[in-house]
Amino acid sequence: MNFYENTLKNMNKAAKIMKLDQETLDTLSYPQKTLMVNLQVRMDSGEMKYFEAYRVQHSELRGPFKGGIRYLPNVDLDEIKALATEMTFKCAVAGIPYGGGKGGVCCNAKEMSKGELERLTRKYVQAVYQVIGPNHDIPAPDMYTTPQIMAWFMDEYSRLVNQYSPGVVTGKPIEVGGSLGRGTATAQGGAYVLEEYMKRHDMKAEGTTVIVQGFGNAGSFAAEILHSMGFTVVGVSDSKGGLYNEKGMDPFCIVKSKKEKGSVTNCDEGKAVGPMEILEKPCDILVLAAMENQVTEANMKNIKAKIILELANGPTIAEADEYLSKQGVVIIPDILANSGGVTVSYFEWLQNQQAYYWPLEEVEVKLKRAIIEALVRILDLQNEHKCTLREAAYISAFDRLDKALKLRGSGAHLRCKVYNK
Repeated sequence: MNFYENTLKNMNKAAKIMKLDQETLDTLSYPQKTLMVNLQVRMDSGEMKYFEAYRVQHSELRGPFKGGIRYLPNVDLDEIKALATEMTFKCAVAGIPYGGGKGGVCCNAKEMSKGELERLTRKYVQAVYQVIGPNHDIPAPDMYTTPQIMAWFMDEYSRLVNQYSPGVVTGKPIEVGGSLGRGTATAQGGAYVLEEYMKRHDMKAEGTTVIVQGFGNAGSFAAEILHSMGFTVVGVSDSKGGLYNEKGMDPFCIVKSKKEKGSVTNCDEGKAVGPMEILEKPCDILVLAAMENQVTEANMKNIKAKIILELANGPTIAEADEYLSKQGVVIIPDILANSGGVTVSYFEWLQNQQAYYWPLEEVEVKLKRAIIEALVRILDLQNEHKCTLREAAYISAFDRLDKALKLRGSGAHLRCKVYNK
């Protein structure tokens, strides 16, 4: 099952539980718009290369399209459609006035120079600028895109529309309109959700072991934050491999070592293991912060964690979700667990609109309040429908989206149907 099919399956399960109107489900099962382009970029060698790129706009029922841009060699349209769809539900879960969108460029960013990345980014903006904008579609960083890339994006868009437009993109450096707390927002939001869930179930951080799969932005910050909260980090991994130490490790040392040596596997904090083997090691909490489709039918019976926190998008396929839930494993789903990133992106956009910037303490207080409110609503729906947290999260989103669709009337239905065709 591919990522898009998996997303539709999650949607259908929740829709059936809540007896959602079929027309609403049909409306939200397809993107409103899909743009595919080829980018012509001059490389440092003088060679001209072509890169396939996408922008998918899933739904604008509750506000402008919102979603990141990833630079990956194997990115494809189904993946971007799935991510755009999940963004619609994530924003609805978080209660922020956005719809879902997503973008991607087929490239190997790790092998490109800074100049090549800048030229690629500006070409992408030139290809999509007429369908984006601060009040229509607001991109953000995702896998292998950075605050620097967002700064180039904003600069090129501002040049093309002849107006300084910091709100066209979020995740920018502070110096050009970024928000304090945005870099750590995904991990921090996930930590707030986990902390509140454990508090409500009389669980404590002390003595609780954690494995973090994926040691990029979200994963590395999550390891540091959870370690600082009193959790014992016993395992971490990146694309090259993992480290495991049942006695615990210092993630700050691992972050330092990875910056110096290129991979967590070069750190002496633990014993080296395979990048997928780390998922099956003993722990209380497994933080999935890598990519989609990591917990599957192939490894689900070997998962030993009691709680899975999904900081990545779509890391658990539907069959594994169903199996693990029946075994009593609590899965805190991606559309809740990693919604801290888009929530602080919303805060950044608000600050850009106002040209007034908040202190870090204000950002963190607002984030914590928003994401805990989302969790409480989902826990209430879980209790009402006797379902999993993932199903309850989709029900929470569907409820808000269905109300928006019905309140907006026939025009919204018609617009979505036309786009879907």
